[in-house]
Amino acid sequence: RVLTERGASALTSRAVTTEAGVAKGVLHRHFEDFDAFLAEFVLDRAARIEVQADALRASAGTGTVIGNLTVALADLFGSVILEVVSLVISRDGMRTRLRQAGVSGIPVVREATHMIASYLAAEQELSRIAADADIQALAPTLIGATHLLFADGDGAPPAGGVMEKVVATVVRSAVI
Repeated sequence: RVLTERGASALTSRAVTTEAGVAKGVLHRHFEDFDAFLAEFVLDRAARIEVQADALRASAGTGTVIGNLTVALADLFGSVILEVVSLVISRDGMRTRLRQAGVSGIPVVREATHMIASYLAAEQELSRIAADADIQALAPTLIGATHLLFADGDGAPPAGGVMEKVVATVVRSAVI
């Protein structure tokens, strides 16, 4: 809640423990330092994307590819993902912890890209995406474009069908 309501710059151990209604020592009893706590938080958020990925893959062959992608991306970026990206970018100590845990890149973005790629692959197997479509290029393009649409807003999907138009533009040549 601190992260989503006040942003990465307001995220301190005191803010977290105050929000949780516990003494500051409780956090430090369970984690070596605040960056260790934040790294675990980021890894937890990244793991939760797999649940969304399972649901998206299960939708392959139903509805429309563009509709499924639009809904999945709106759900993904309507959550805490933007704040997590900001957090990862802004905290050197936490990035060090993530690297020590064997994590490269930006967690959540990596998992989100994999989620989209695995869905597109499932649709490709069903011949709803062209066999020669470059899924490894389409997935990060969709993630980047959606990130930009949400980064300027209040966390709500862009109005007026903008998301669906962007998704359609990115995947138009691949959809059969």
